[in-house]
Amino acid sequence: KYSLLEMLKWMRPEGSEAQKEFCKIYLEPVFGDPDEHGNYIKIVGDSPKVCFAAHHDTVHKQGGKQELTICGDKVKATNSNCLGADCTTGVWLILNMIQAKVPGVYVVHAGEEIGCVGSAALVKDYPSSLDQVNAVISFDRKGTESIITHQLGSRTCSDEFAVSLSKVLSMPQLRPDNTGSYPDSNEYACIVPECTNISVGYLRQHTPNEEQDMYY
Repeated sequence: KYSLLEMLKWMRPEGSEAQKEFCKIYLEPVFGDPDEHGNYIKIVGDSPKVCFAAHHDTVHKQGGKQELTICGDKVKATNSNCLGADCTTGVWLILNMIQAKVPGVYVVHAGEEIGCVGSAALVKDYPSSLDQVNAVISFDRKGTESIITHQLGSRTCSDEFAVSLSKVLSMPQLRPDNTGSYPDSNEYACIVPECTNISVGYLRQHTPNEEQDMYY
């Protein structure tokens, strides 16, 4: 139902008309209206304990549509400042997980690329949907081998959780990685014990050479 290639054509800097249109097409039919901060939230299952996170903005310099270049399993933007797999791939994963009825608290945040403003505001509001959550997993990490244990130099996820997640996914190539930066899951670290970010197969994000490994 959801085509990652079609979704990757949307250039969505925060506040752009293209971002709003993308959300109307892909998110609102599933999530309904966003909260007052622009975050889309949906709960699947009975008191799920895991929150899955992504963001709907990209670092494109302008909004609109872009052409893609496909070479084997890799896709790039033909002529723009980035592909935007960060975090279109995460949004695509979340939509497919919801369709498959995987239990979870699903959040697609606004404004991650301008300082995690959506996630910071949501955590400050502390909605009741977070009461049972004991892990936040962002789908917003480069490469194919990382389960992040440290963000901005501080531990936000135990090695034990990272190893167990790798086993649950049957993806042994995913290993604990202490070099995380600043995705939305970091905002939850003050209230949730296990906050991580997992590789979703893009490389060289935020550059014209960004590419997504579609096979991964």
